[in-house]
Amino acid sequence: MPDQLLFGMEVFLNGLMAGVLYALVALGFVLIYKASGIFNYAQGVMALFAALTLVGIMEGQVPFGHLINAVFGTNVHHFGWHLNAVVSIALTIGIMVLLAWAVNHFIMRHLVNQEPIILFMATIGLAYFMEGFGDLMWGADIKNMNVGLPQGINGAIDELTFNAFGYGFFIDNLDLWATAIATVLVIALMIFSQYTKQGRALRAVADDHQAALSVGISLNFIWVLVWSIAGFVALVAGIMWGSKSGVQFSLSLIALKALPVLMLGGFTSIPGAIVGGLIIGVGEKLFEFAIGPLVGGATENWFAYVLALLFLVFRPQGLFGERIIERV
Repeated sequence: MPDQLLFGMEVFLNGLMAGVLYALVALGFVLIYKASGIFNYAQGVMALFAALTLVGIMEGQVPFGHLINAVFGTNVHHFGWHLNAVVSIALTIGIMVLLAWAVNHFIMRHLVNQEPIILFMATIGLAYFMEGFGDLMWGADIKNMNVGLPQGINGAIDELTFNAFGYGFFIDNLDLWATAIATVLVIALMIFSQYTKQGRALRAVADDHQAALSVGISLNFIWVLVWSIAGFVALVAGIMWGSKSGVQFSLSLIALKALPVLMLGGFTSIPGAIVGGLIIGVGEKLFEFAIGPLVGGATENWFAYVLALLFLVFRPQGLFGERIIERV
């Protein structure tokens, strides 16, 4: 089999794994948009904040240590202990749930029935607040994350493909684990949405707030629940991307990669987020492989947005989104 074809197969597999991670980030947007009609600009910063919090807890870092030292002239940075990954993740989940409650209590419940642009601007303000708050709390330096996920080239796949094709596929162990974890989480979210009482309540709120209230569904509970789930999704995304490239400011920009996914799949569709993520992940990798050398490379930076622009022109609701019909 020609080397170019084999390399293309390797690129395709890496694109699939990247697409699953894109879909995971996009799910955070979809969940909040379905329940409240809010496009949550802060989703990417939530991933950054969750990752910063997790690393800070694992390393026993004193929250607001730099601020405390500047005000009181002390030199305290660490508690002197380290927690394992499981306990740290559990504590971080608790903090993200507390954050979800605070967002609903102090911001969103005061903006009920406001115009969508007002809600969108509120999430922009929330994003910059969380970014600054996270920096004050844990510091702005780049942090290494190690939660025990294996990294490096998978030797078994390399050996298997070399024996079969005479060409070894370089697949990273971290990508494999990230794909497996993201796949399980995506399936769990779909089951939750379709087959649980809370999931049905979430879909009822998404369809009609007033009707949901009339049958006794608490909007506050649903909004705290959905922001908590979005926070958990952000934590998982932050762990995967943070383990790959370190916990730093650029981690918040993964939300920008989710925008083309949402445009392709539709803002209200969980299956759409999954399919859109796979299309973007595979498409950008194969496009870079086939066309990149002809145009000087770096096509991954803009391919997804050009594809999304085409969808906006010819099918603005996306593959699985609902067509909006207004009668005048």
